[in-house]
Amino acid sequence: MKDFQALRVWQKSHQLVLSVYAISKNFPKAELYGLTSQLRRSALSIPSNISEGCGRISDPDLARFLVIASGSASELRYQLLLCRDLEYISRSVFESLDRDLVEIHKMLTSFIQKLT
Repeated sequence: MKDFQALRVWQKSHQLVLSVYAISKNFPKAELYGLTSQLRRSALSIPSNISEGCGRISDPDLARFLVIASGSASELRYQLLLCRDLEYISRSVFESLDRDLVEIHKMLTSFIQKLT
């Protein structure tokens, strides 16, 4: 069992979740059960899957959960793009979050490659 909190990729993805919650709290109320909920679930899925994978016994199990986290990062990236295009977030907020997501995705990919 690995300590997920010690992983830089988990730390960065946790900070991303906090950012997503902060920006989405001002979204239109009509989106509460739609885009707001989906955006938060996608963001939360990244560090959650890293955490769950670290609780598994084998490296292949961990790698499988990292792949799921990577998929959630891709899903979140699209949702943030949609939020930008709907003008729920500014271009500068989108660019900042997108940079973070790209870095997290690269970190996940590297971690997966080391395990497989």
